[in-house]
Amino acid sequence: MDAIILAAGKGTRLRPHTETVPKPLLPVQGRPILDWIVGALPPVDRLVVVVNYLAEQIEAYLAQQPHARNWVAVRQTEPRGTGDALMSCRSAITGDKVMVLNGDDLIGRADLAKLAAVPMGILAHPVDAPENFGVIFRNEDGTLKRIVEKQKGLPAPQLANVGGYVFPRRVFDLTLPLSPRGEYEITDAVSQLAATGPFHVVAADYWLPIGTVDQWNAAQTADVSKAK
Repeated sequence: MDAIILAAGKGTRLRPHTETVPKPLLPVQGRPILDWIVGALPPVDRLVVVVNYLAEQIEAYLAQQPHARNWVAVRQTEPRGTGDALMSCRSAITGDKVMVLNGDDLIGRADLAKLAAVPMGILAHPVDAPENFGVIFRNEDGTLKRIVEKQKGLPAPQLANVGGYVFPRRVFDLTLPLSPRGEYEITDAVSQLAATGPFHVVAADYWLPIGTVDQWNAAQTADVSKAK
C-alpha cells in the first residue's frame, strides 16, 4: 500500500500564521502537523505528498524526515480541488491500494491501521455541528450509503467525513465531474467506487482537526498520545 497526503492548500483560515509557513508545517507541541501525520502512518511502500503553496518548505521537510525513506513530492500546478490532487498522483503510485489523508489534521495511529485493513474505506467521527462537515450515511451493513456535504437541519450528532480514505488503484481510472464550486472533489471518487462494491465506514476514535487559529492554539495543550 502507498500513501498520499494532500498538502497543497494555502491554509487561509490560519492566516497570518500561514503567510510564510505552509499549514502542514505549523507546529503542534513542537512537531510539524505533517510530521505527526507521517509518523502515524501504518507501513507503506511509498509516501506521496501533493504540494503547491510554499512547496519548497514541505519538500525540505520531506528530505530530512525520519519516517519514510521512499517518498516523492507531486506538485499540483493549478490547485483545482482534492479530486484533482488525488488524480495528479496517478503516475507516482506503485501499489494496488492507496491511503489518502488530508495534510492538516491529526488522526489516531490505531485508526489508520484499521483503515489500512479494508479494501475500500472512509474514516468517520461523530460531530455535534454536522452542517460544517460532509456527513456520512450508512447502509444497514455499515458500509457507505452516501455523503451529504454541509447540509443544514440534520440532528446532532452525525458521522463526519474525517478526510481519510483507502482506495484501490482503479480509483485513477475514474473520471470526476467538475463540482458546482468549480473543483474536482475526492468525495465524487468515493461515491463512484461505493456504487461498485462495499465501501467500508471505519470509525475513528481520535481526530483532531486543525482548520482555524483557535483549533491550532487548542492543539498545543490537547492530548495527542493516540496520534503518536
